[in-house]
Formats: sequence, C-alpha cells, structure tokens
Amino acid sequence: MSPFLAKAFGFDNSKHKVRTEIVAGLTTFLTMAYILAVNPSIFGALEGQGMPTNAVFTATALAALVGTFVMALYAKKPFGLAPGMGLNAFFVYTVCLGMGCSWQFALTAVFLEGVIFILLTVTNIRSLIVDAIPVSLKNAIGVGIGLYIAFIGLRNAGFIVNNESTSVALGELGSPEVLLAIIGFFITSILVVLKVRGSLLIGILVTSLIGIPMGITKFSGVVSAPPSIDPIFCQFEWGQILSWKMLGVVITFLFIDMFDTIGTVVGVSVKSGMVDKEGKVEGIGKMLMADSIATVAGACFGTSTTTTYIESAAGVAEGGRTGLTSFTVAVLFLLALFFSPLFLAIPSAATGPVLVIVGVMMMSPVVNIDWNDYSEAIPALVTMLLMPLAYSISEGILLGIISYVVINLCGGKIKKLNPTICVLAVLFLCKYIFM
Repeated sequence: MSPFLAKAFGFDNSKHKVRTEIVAGLTTFLTMAYILAVNPSIFGALEGQGMPTNAVFTATALAALVGTFVMALYAKKPFGLAPGMGLNAFFVYTVCLGMGCSWQFALTAVFLEGVIFILLTVTNIRSLIVDAIPVSLKNAIGVGIGLYIAFIGLRNAGFIVNNESTSVALGELGSPEVLLAIIGFFITSILVVLKVRGSLLIGILVTSLIGIPMGITKFSGVVSAPPSIDPIFCQFEWGQILSWKMLGVVITFLFIDMFDTIGTVVGVSVKSGMVDKEGKVEGIGKMLMADSIATVAGACFGTSTTTTYIESAAGVAEGGRTGLTSFTVAVLFLLALFFSPLFLAIPSAATGPVLVIVGVMMMSPVVNIDWNDYSEAIPALVTMLLMPLAYSISEGILLGIISYVVINLCGGKIKKLNPTICVLAVLFLCKYIFM
C-alpha cells in the first residue's frame, strides 16, 4: 500500500498517517460543502434566463470533483477546490445582471480565463509572481487569511451581521443559530485544547447533532439522483470573444482568481511548513495548474471560476499534508452528488465555529514579521487588515504589494525590490485607476 500511496499522493510513511489524511479530508470537505447549497442559490437569479439551479448544483459538485482530483493526483497537495465565492457573485450580479450579458457570455469568459491561466502556469509566470512576493508579505498573507476565515465563520454563524450605521455589528446572541454556534465553538475549542485527534471534524458533527432538537439541523432525506447538466453543459457564446467587453470581464476574472489562489496557496503552505528556507512554496506550479484545469472544466460543466479554497486550512490544521487529503475531499464531492440531502443538512452554525478556530491556527506566522522595520510592517498590516475588511484575499494582496513597493521605493530601500514586484505594483495601480 505504501509504494502506491507514495506514487499517487506523495505519501511518506515516516511523516504521514493514512487516518490523519482522511480525517483532514473529511474536515476540509465539511467546511467547504456549503458551496453545494450556496452556489446554486446565487445562480438562482439566472433561472429565469434558462440556467436551472439543479443543474448548477451538479456542475458545482463536478467542478469541485475534477479540480480536487487533479490537485490530489498531479500536485499531491492537501487543497480542496470548488467554484469560488465572490467570483460566482461577480458572474451573476455584475456580468449577467449588471452588464446585461448572457450567462453563456459569462461562461465563455470563465473558459478563456482558465485557458490563459494554463498558459501563464506553463510559461512559469504565475510561479514567478509567487516567488517575487517578499517573505514578510507571505507571512502577512497567511495571517490575513486567518482573519478572513475567522470573519467568514463569525458571519456564517450569525455572530456578526450587517449594520447600516457601522457596517457590521454583533448579531442576536439569543437566536437559536447563534446559540448553537456558541455551543459548537466551546465544544470544538475544548477538543482542540485537549488535543483530541479529529477535533475539528468531531466539533462539526457533534454541533450538527445538537442542532437537530433545536430545529436548526434539518434532514430532508438521504439519497437523491444528481440532476442533469445538459441545459448548461458547454454552452459557450463565441460571437463576442474579441470584444472589449469580453476583454474586460476576462481580465477581472483573471485578477481576482489569480490572487485569491496565490493568497490561499501561499498562506496555507507557509502555515503548514510546505515552503523551503527561501520562502518558496514547494510544488507551486503544479498547484496552480490544478487550479487552472479546474476553471476550464468548471466552465464546461456550467459554473463560475473554480479555485482553491481557504477552507483547506481546516484540513491542514488537522494534519493533512499530502494528496490523500484532497483525494478524500474529491471522493466526498462524488458521494455528495448522490447524498446531497445528507451533506447539505450540516448547518453553517456548525461549520462557522470551526472556521474561527482555524483562523486562530493561521495566526502564528505573525511572529515572523519584523514589526520594528516599518518598511516591512506597514505593508504587512495593510495586507492583513484589508483581506477581512475588503472581504477579498486578492484586494489585500494587491494593495499590500503596492504599498510595499511605494514605501520601499520612496524610503530609499530600492535594493529590497525585484523587477517582478515593481511590474506587478504598476499593473495593480493601473487596475485600480482604469478598471
């Protein structure tokens, strides 16, 4: 078994345990399975235009399945992939409803973006970008993602809500959902403190069970046949591929997806020790290729850009380090096609507390930032703060890089800058000015 695992998933008997990898995969899947419910609900706004939500459900699961299988077998890394949050909203509400484009036009843009990603990865440009990011910003990205994950967890649990006056505010602590989330938070925290194996997964399952008598966890069956994707499969619109409108949409998808993925891969890799002494991420090219292939496949199936999920940090926190973790995630997405009522019964009040605790686990790289060197500390803070506050990993990275270049350039520390990061800063400035 070991030679097969080593060849297929990069498994090392002296470093890894099968049970740990599988539990890590279960944990990652449970923290990101919400996309199976959320993605179709977002695309529901296009149902009147002939894009059925039940077909989107199947497309979502298939895109996650293909992308995560490629990550497992080709990149051999413990990351799960699925259609990205934010990118799906941009697809539906900005491109289709805001700009008045058809969903076929938007799918074509996603497909082209994926093809461009593959070309950028093959030519090593994406890896070059990752390597050009300073070590302080790489550490800041990991911490920023931790804050971002924690914020998502608090919002999903209803602990933090929207507020017109202050943007965000404390939710209703007496509501059943928030009470369940609080119970789940303490259960999971205690399990983590006691160093119980599989504590995050146990926390999700126990919290979900407690939610049954509270009326929050609701089962609507166990098995169901996956709906057909025929209405949305390979429904591309090639007539406008050379238009300025298509160019603008493709570039926007490209920017968001590239730096969301880079942020996730770098941040989680730094936290899990999957970097070398120079701060370079091991196997970054293969990970980015998996992401690119997943985007092309997702567009063919009929859904928005597929990307690497920050919830993968939950599985990494459980000890997942190889492709066996992501293989487990992929298998569970395959099962989800037939057991969707069971998987979708897990409430956000059960997964939200786990994301908060994962956020805590992501914070440790903050000690590696030199807070006494303000040319490093200020851009690092910009990167960390803007991820949760702008609700975007990519915006935090873009503005962090711009601030790093401007501060060091004007502060007389030009020797710290490399040509790649300077070019990136100029491109990002142009993005904010012209797009």
